[in-house]
Amino acid sequence: MTPAVIQLAAEAAERQSAEVTDWGARIAWVIGLVVFIAFVYWLMRQGWKWRGALQNDLPELPATPDGLPAHRLALTGRYHGSTTAGQWLDRIVAHGLGVRSRVELTLTDAGLDVVRPGATDFFVPTAQLRGARLDKGIAGKVLTEGGLLVVTWAHGDKLIDSGFRSDRAAEHAAWVEAINLMNQSITTEGAER
Repeated sequence: MTPAVIQLAAEAAERQSAEVTDWGARIAWVIGLVVFIAFVYWLMRQGWKWRGALQNDLPELPATPDGLPAHRLALTGRYHGSTTAGQWLDRIVAHGLGVRSRVELTLTDAGLDVVRPGATDFFVPTAQLRGARLDKGIAGKVLTEGGLLVVTWAHGDKLIDSGFRSDRAAEHAAWVEAINLMNQSITTEGAER
C-alpha cells in the first residue's frame, strides 16, 4: 500500500468516528421544548381563569336539601360539563361546573341531585328543571348519536345544559322520559293556577 492510500483510509476512518452528539445543543433544545410546553399550559390556565371571571355573575350552586324523598331514578357515570343552553361549545367553568368527574345522579320528586366525588356537588330543584334530551356532544366531548344525556335547567337568569354519560347508556331514555314528564307536570300545574 502506498502512503497516500493509507492516509486516505485514515482520514475516512477519522471522519466516520468524528460524528459525536453535541450534548449542549441537544440539552438546549430539550429545555426550550419544556419551557414552550409550560408556557402553553400557563396560557390555557389563564384562559380558564378568564372564562371563570366572565361568568362571575352566576349564583352559587344550590346544595342538596336534607330529607330528600325516595328516588325515582339513579345512575352512576361521568359528568362531562355544562354549557349555556343551546350553545354546546360555550362551556361554563364558574363554581366548578367545567370540571369533569365521576357522577352519581339521583332523580327525586324534589329535583336532581348531582354528587361528584372530587368536585362540587349541586342540586337542581324540580321547578328549575326545563327538560332532557339525548345528544351527541357537549363542549370537549363528542360521542355517538344519543350517547349523552343532556339535562337543561335554570340557574339564576341563565339556562344551562349539563352533559352526563351513564355507565349503562341504555338508561338514558328512561331519564329523558322521567325528566320531561316532571317538566310537563310542573308546567301544567303552573298553568292551572
